[in-house]
Amino acid sequence: MGQTFTGLLKAVRTRTATGGPGHQVPAAPAVLRLCGDHLAALAASGPMDDVGKTRLVASIGTLTTACSSGADGLFDALLRTARHALEAGGDAQARFALGLAAEATGMRDRSKGAWRLRGRALDALGRNEEAVQAYERHLTLQQEPSSSQDIARRVATLRDLRRCLDDAAGLLPDGEDATRLRALRDVPAAEAGAGFADVVRQRTAGRGMGDPAVRELAGVYAAHRRLLDRDRMTDPLLGGTEPIGVPALRRLVEGRSVCVVAGAPRVQEEERAAGGPLGKLIDGYDLVVRCDALPTGGESSALVRTDLHALTLRGDTPWTGPGWGGRAGTRLVFGDRAADWRRALRARLVPDAQDHIGDASLRRPLSDPALIGEGGWGTRTTTAFTVLRLLDFLDADRLDLIGFGLPGQLLPREHAWVTAHATHEDETDLRTQLR
Repeated sequence: MGQTFTGLLKAVRTRTATGGPGHQVPAAPAVLRLCGDHLAALAASGPMDDVGKTRLVASIGTLTTACSSGADGLFDALLRTARHALEAGGDAQARFALGLAAEATGMRDRSKGAWRLRGRALDALGRNEEAVQAYERHLTLQQEPSSSQDIARRVATLRDLRRCLDDAAGLLPDGEDATRLRALRDVPAAEAGAGFADVVRQRTAGRGMGDPAVRELAGVYAAHRRLLDRDRMTDPLLGGTEPIGVPALRRLVEGRSVCVVAGAPRVQEEERAAGGPLGKLIDGYDLVVRCDALPTGGESSALVRTDLHALTLRGDTPWTGPGWGGRAGTRLVFGDRAADWRRALRARLVPDAQDHIGDASLRRPLSDPALIGEGGWGTRTTTAFTVLRLLDFLDADRLDLIGFGLPGQLLPREHAWVTAHATHEDETDLRTQLR
């Protein structure tokens, strides 16, 4: 491999200096210079024992030959070599791929593949705004939108990553940390994630998690981190999820026994106890409802059942709310601001984690005049109280609460409402009957 590599580098340098044999297309000299420079950098980087880099070198050899074979041969070889460069990984390979993609888009400005590769190279380098522009050019040229759903998702993700950093910077007073966060908008993903995490650690150490601004900053960081790990969904209907409105939810609960289970540690421990009475009690209901955090992974997720999961978006940050990845038959997301609600669903909804998602008609049941229509509950109303009031309004045949008599599960005013409307309470099985 070493002799082949040396010979290829020498041949490329010779062609670059002399113009090469045969007839060259106009882009060929620039392509040869890119190949020669990158081969020299690879030679200086050490032994070529990486499979991806070995394949890249072979691809460069084919590309240099194509420089004298006509525009068609050169264009195809450009795209193939750029793909191999991106697959090899690393900043140097990404810069090389970007150079090749730029030559390809220069040769054929209406090539979907060339603009897609250019966007991928810019994306890998952390040049997010330019990557979005290249991806959008690809989408404009693509006549079948369904063929580019992954690119549409990536564009949405890059925009949301930028928005997270802007939102986080806006939570901080103008100064070094805010400036640092804004500077992370156009850096590679790993660097952006590490920089954001460092800012959060510093603010947490200085003010503590009890500070509302620190909690909100941590929520934005969690959203940013998730987007780094997985692209957002462009549409809540992806992944087999179907929306349901008020009539469909009413049909779901009509004539059925429903229990809303608290997430208190004592409740979860007793429910998971093999053969325990609480687990048998909960399993006997037609519909099991849980709120906010859900057990995920390991044995705990297999030992509980969630037919309906409800969670609430909090404050001005539309990303917060635990339990998105837990399996549920139906997921209800409560949130008063429509724009934040839509953005959160598209950013946080996990494909295949639910069969149905509540539509916009169910996002604010307490204050919506078409539903309960009561004011004064405020933004800190618990998810459990919101969903139990909704189920009560929809005339569930039997509605029980399990574990909500324990301290801390409901706010005082909410607990007073439940006490006033309860038909029976049983401390032995932690059950409060509303119907």
